[in-house]
Amino acid sequence: MNRPPPSQMDTRTVTQPSSVVSSLMLSSSSLTGDEVCNLKGENLGHIKDLMIDTGSGQVQYAVMSCGGFLGMGDRLFAIPWKELELDPEKKRFLLDAQAEWINDGPGFDKDDWPDMTDQQWASSIASYYGKQDNRHPPRM
Repeated sequence: MNRPPPSQMDTRTVTQPSSVVSSLMLSSSSLTGDEVCNLKGENLGHIKDLMIDTGSGQVQYAVMSCGGFLGMGDRLFAIPWKELELDPEKKRFLLDAQAEWINDGPGFDKDDWPDMTDQQWASSIASYYGKQDNRHPPRM
């Protein structure tokens, strides 16, 4: 089977990971390090890793790193994959949330990852990211 080299596969024409507009394959390494911004263009962090459910073959979470300096003191956040929108022109992801909301959310240390197969943990993440009204501070 002839496969194109990874550099040809990284053409980023998808508008949203949860609703693919065209069939596209991206390597996980091509997404690692990509910036995550909110809808105002403010940097929230970057993609550190992807968590794949081996039973379904689907990406469940993008692990986002934020804060810290040169990888020291940063916190990690498991962002549900469906919450991210790919911005192919700028090679980044968009997340409809403010930095304060993310930082107040369930995060973890790079040396102490949660058991992402734990249903209670997964429910807490789904519950937190399901709270659309809390993503933005009230306007004064």
